[in-house]
Amino acid sequence: MEFPVADRISRLPSQFFSALTRRVAKVQAQGYDVINLGQGNPDLPTPPHIVEALRAAVLDPATHRYSPFRGLPRLKQAVADFYARTYGVELNPETEVAILVGGKTGLVEIAELYLDQGDLALVPDPGYPDYLSGIGLAGGVARPMPITAENGYLPDLDVLSPAEWARAKVWYLNYPNNPTGAGAAPEFFDAVIERAKAHDVVVVHDFAYGAIGYDGVQPPSFLQRPEAKTVGVEIYTMSKTYNMAGWRVAFAVGNKDVIDHLNLIQDHYYVSIFPAVQEAAIVALTSDQTSVKELVDTYQRRRDAFVAEAQRHGLLVPAPAGSFFCWMPIPEGVDSAAFAEELLVGAHVAVAPGRGFGEHGEGYVRVGLLNSEERLREAAVRIAEFVHGRFA
Repeated sequence: MEFPVADRISRLPSQFFSALTRRVAKVQAQGYDVINLGQGNPDLPTPPHIVEALRAAVLDPATHRYSPFRGLPRLKQAVADFYARTYGVELNPETEVAILVGGKTGLVEIAELYLDQGDLALVPDPGYPDYLSGIGLAGGVARPMPITAENGYLPDLDVLSPAEWARAKVWYLNYPNNPTGAGAAPEFFDAVIERAKAHDVVVVHDFAYGAIGYDGVQPPSFLQRPEAKTVGVEIYTMSKTYNMAGWRVAFAVGNKDVIDHLNLIQDHYYVSIFPAVQEAAIVALTSDQTSVKELVDTYQRRRDAFVAEAQRHGLLVPAPAGSFFCWMPIPEGVDSAAFAEELLVGAHVAVAPGRGFGEHGEGYVRVGLLNSEERLREAAVRIAEFVHGRFA
C-alpha cells in the first residue's frame, strides 16, 4: 500500500545538510582523510561544569518527572538575568521568555504561528536553509532578500514592492550571519524596526552566534534597540555559546504576544524539556562565563590561522566578523556545488556550496572553523593547491 502524505509535507525543502553529510561519509568510507569543514556542528566538548550539573540533576529523582509545560521558572529567570547582565536588556521571565526545544524549533514554529497560505516570509539570501522548513509547512511563500558583499551582507529594505510589504508577515534576520560571518550595526536594527512597524511584520532575529564576535567586538542584541520588543523576538540557542549542540535547549525572548503564542503551540507539541537538561542550562547561564571567553578565543585563533594560511597561498578569504564560518569566494563562473564536489573528491576537504544557502550564495563556499588550527592550515593548503591546479 502507498500512503500519500499531506500537501504540507510535500512542500518541505530537501534537507541540505543531511545530503552533504551522506556525501562526506561516502568519501570517508573509501579510506580518505577528509577534513570536514562543511557543517555547523561544534567540535569541542561541553564545558565540564555543565556536564557535571547534568550528571547531578540526572541522579535526582525529582528530574525524572515531567517539568512544567512552559519550562522551569528558574530557567526563565536565568535567561532574564543573562540578558540583563550581558546586554542590559530587561525581560519579564514569565511573559517575555519562552523555552524552546532547540533554536530550529522556534524558527519553524514562528512560521506556523503567523503564516497563512500565500503569506510572505522574508528570508536572507544567502541564509540558513532551515528557515524554509516552517515556511513550507505553513503554506507561506519565502521572499528572498539578497545580502551581498557590496551591501555589507545587509538586506536592501527597499527591494520589496509595496504589494510585497503588504503580504509580508514574518521577517527572518540573522547576525552574526550564517553563512557569511557578517555582523550588523545597531543602526541597521533601527531601520528594520521602523519598517516592521509600518507593515505589521513579526521580526525574528536568529541570534545563534550571538556570543561569537571577533577582535574584541561583542555582537549586539536586536533587543538592545528601542522598540525592538514591539515588533518581534530574538532566538538564542545554547548550542553555540556553550557547546551544547544536541542538548536541544534554546529560548526566545522579546514581544510578549509572540512569546505567548510560542508557548501555546509548544503546549500542543511538547511537554517541555527533560528537567535535568534545564537544570544544566541554568548552571551554564548563571555560572562563571570564562568558558565562553575561551571558546571565542579558540575560534579567533582558528579564524586567523585559516585566513592567514589561505592568503599566504594566494586565496582571497575575508575574515568574518562573527560566527564560526568563513565565506570564501571561488573562481569566477564556477558552479559552487561542482566546486565543492571536486574539492571533496580531489583534495578531500568538505565545504558547503554557497548555492545551498540561496541563489545569491552562488560564487562562494562556506568553510566551518570546526577543527584544530593545524588541520585548518592543512585544509587551506589543500584548497589552494586544488584551486591553482584546477583553475590556473
